[in-house]
Amino acid sequence: MSVPRRIRLLFKIGFVYHKAAFDPVIELFLGDPRYEVWFALDEERRRRWGIFNLRYTPAIVEEWRRGGYRFTGERSGFDVVISGDTVRNAEAYGDTLLCFLNHGTGIKNILYRNLEKSTGHRYQIFVEGQYRVDKLEQSGVLGASEVHKIGLPKLDHYFQNRYGPREHILLRWGLDPARPTVLFAPTYKPTCLYDVKDAIFEATRGCNLIIKLHHYSWMGKYAPHEQHRIFEQRVPRHRHAVLLPMSEYNIMPYMAAAEVLVSEASSAVFDFLAFGKTGVIVDLDCDRLKHSDGRPILTEDNRQFLRDAFVHVAAPGELAAGIGRALHPTPAMTAAAARERDYYFWGLDGRASQRLKDTVERLLQEGGHQNRGARP
Repeated sequence: MSVPRRIRLLFKIGFVYHKAAFDPVIELFLGDPRYEVWFALDEERRRRWGIFNLRYTPAIVEEWRRGGYRFTGERSGFDVVISGDTVRNAEAYGDTLLCFLNHGTGIKNILYRNLEKSTGHRYQIFVEGQYRVDKLEQSGVLGASEVHKIGLPKLDHYFQNRYGPREHILLRWGLDPARPTVLFAPTYKPTCLYDVKDAIFEATRGCNLIIKLHHYSWMGKYAPHEQHRIFEQRVPRHRHAVLLPMSEYNIMPYMAAAEVLVSEASSAVFDFLAFGKTGVIVDLDCDRLKHSDGRPILTEDNRQFLRDAFVHVAAPGELAAGIGRALHPTPAMTAAAARERDYYFWGLDGRASQRLKDTVERLLQEGGHQNRGARP
């Protein structure tokens, strides 16, 4: 009796930080003996001497290899490819079920810009809620792609209570569990970090401050090395603060441990709403935030985004008061957050990854090339 061929699945991680979006999904597929699971990590580049973007393999990748992850440079021959972004040279992946699980939700328009360049390929796009369904349908960039509303897999471990007591996370970094915790998670562009680089420390006295920079803030390619050096210089002067190293690719445990998030246009703002906690949004001059072609960088004006649910501050000097308000949201803010959460997220039940896997298996079972690979 012949043994059924295992389904070959490739997680195209791209960058280390993309893996946070995949972790609960990876766990499900690795635990299913019907699948032969592989990984690709082929986008990492680190700028050296201000000129050269050199291929770079972060140290944590060796840890993953020791844990049994198998990495490959192959592109063809996979039944399923799951990527955190649109892929270059999609034709090279051949006749495969091409799945797009966005590595970062939020209000940047890079998702729609990339899909606009990929309308000749059919993606199975997995999204977190009705907001994203509506935005994709309104964008006019779907082409042959299909959208599946399943929830947000990277939140599953939080709703499964997998991160343990917040005290364990805080004590690991020498922080005081008796204090409220503020997570500062600016994106690399457009960013508030230059404006609040000193104010964030003063505004969080009496709290723990965890600083989680975007992965690009460490790499020097898409953002200057100055972004991480700013905080490497300042954190040692403040006993209540810690700068997470680049190896801490997954922000989810720190969102679980924090009472308040401070950011501006990071996907962390978007995701923090799902936790039932209150964020502080540092307002940007959105009228001036444009790509080189003149199109806006953001799909929403961050000065208005979650206006009734989160606290907005217009200047660094407002941060302390803003954090205080976020620690004690009004009933009106809590009610507004609940309404927004119902629109932005679906199925906050720890089962989004299972729904993704179920959908992939249904599409595979349906067979036929109408669901696979490059558009005819």
